[in-house]
Amino acid sequence: MRLFRLTKIVAIGLRFGLDQMVLEADPSGRLLKLWHFAFFWRRFAQPRAVRLRRALESLGPIFVKFGQMLSTRRDLLPADIANELALLQDQVPPFPSEQALGVLEAFYGRPIDEVFTEFERRPIASASVAQVHFAKLPDGTEVAVKILRPGIERVIEHDLALLETAALLLDKLWVEGRRLKPREVVAEFSKYLHDELDLMREASNCSQLRRNFKDSELLMVPEVYWDWCGRSVMVMERMHGVPISRIDALQAQGTDLTALSRAGVEIFFTQVFRDGFFHADMHPGNILVNWDGRYIALDFGIMGTLNEVDKNYLAQNFLAFFKRDYRRVALAHIEAGWVPEKTRVDEFEAAIRTVCEPIFDKPLKDISFGKTLLRLFQTARRFEMEVQPQLVLLQKTLLNIEGLGRQLDPELDLWKTAKPFLERWMDEQLGVRALLRGVKEEAPEWARTLPQLPRLLHRALTEPERQQRLQREELAQLAAAQRRQGRLLALATVLIVALGAAELIRSLT
Repeated sequence: MRLFRLTKIVAIGLRFGLDQMVLEADPSGRLLKLWHFAFFWRRFAQPRAVRLRRALESLGPIFVKFGQMLSTRRDLLPADIANELALLQDQVPPFPSEQALGVLEAFYGRPIDEVFTEFERRPIASASVAQVHFAKLPDGTEVAVKILRPGIERVIEHDLALLETAALLLDKLWVEGRRLKPREVVAEFSKYLHDELDLMREASNCSQLRRNFKDSELLMVPEVYWDWCGRSVMVMERMHGVPISRIDALQAQGTDLTALSRAGVEIFFTQVFRDGFFHADMHPGNILVNWDGRYIALDFGIMGTLNEVDKNYLAQNFLAFFKRDYRRVALAHIEAGWVPEKTRVDEFEAAIRTVCEPIFDKPLKDISFGKTLLRLFQTARRFEMEVQPQLVLLQKTLLNIEGLGRQLDPELDLWKTAKPFLERWMDEQLGVRALLRGVKEEAPEWARTLPQLPRLLHRALTEPERQQRLQREELAQLAAAQRRQGRLLALATVLIVALGAAELIRSLT
């Protein structure tokens, strides 16, 4: 089976000229000339990026998802390939309703009509890993039921094994293999896919995001109904809204598109800098708009997380970049540990200035945050920066938010919208409010520790004397042991001499 699948992959690769793409990476150009000589009849009218996208679509849904993931690695791929792979759509034919019912009845252990009062046999959405049906709970609550595709684990393991083999070959045989790190990319994809196979994980992501935006006037997140959820089934509140890509329908219901675009930016920066937990798959297919203008988030399989170091790094970079303080940008990278401490700040600063200064010939509203972050990553890689997966997810999400915001309002000034939020966050992190918050957070620990201070202080003062006493006792014990060993050695010597003398006397007589 695996040999047949591998043969199919090779055949599709040859049909779309992927072998030519690999040889194009040879800096000498000799292999490519040999290829053109040997296969002079093969000519491809379409650009290489289009051919790669079509090849992945021909190979099936797992390879489509792999291409989607690759499109986020703009630090590794040429721009034309990354842009084309971003067009890949994770849409596959739904699996039969009988199979969906079989999964549900096996999970619940009873007929589907005893679980839901209504269950729509026709799926509302279908992707490579799961599909969604609408239903009603016994109390009449409208829900969306997400069902894992039957047998998908076997398909994924099979295709992942082939990807790992291909990555190993590229790493060993391709001149660009070391730079592009194919084995690491496949390992990252494997983790991402296995996370998607556990719908309980997605349900917990959804629940966390809903809690973060409880009573929000900007974002709605469906409620999870835990009693009906499991690894292969997720049941959540059914959300009603207009797909955000349908601009005409939004205008017809009276939605303020300018306010909606600004709200999207605020939601993104709130997730990143307030919570450090953000929806990392915010393409138009995963966003609805409620009648009152609030965003509705769907599909929580891919979430990003940031720690305090990450958040501080991003905020300082954005603020310093728009102040043209390139030294501060360079120092932020070093302080965050993204580039080695040995890096010369002046050289790094000059490299950042060379890349970023031309951007300021444009109006601020035309500057892309996502592309700015990408430029910083690409420059930093020359100084041995290892791009962190969470920052790659963030860059992808930022590009999605920018594209979406400017689709709603072409005049959206992302910097003008985001700058107050960033400055307020920095003030909260470094200003007086940060000090007061720190005191408030530490107060319970201080309340627990203060009564112990006299005892701890007494111990600290008496500890040296106690240590010295213990050391003296240990030295005395060591000396006593040495004296005992000396006496035993002397006794043994006397015995040996005595035995020797006795043996000598006996031999003489």
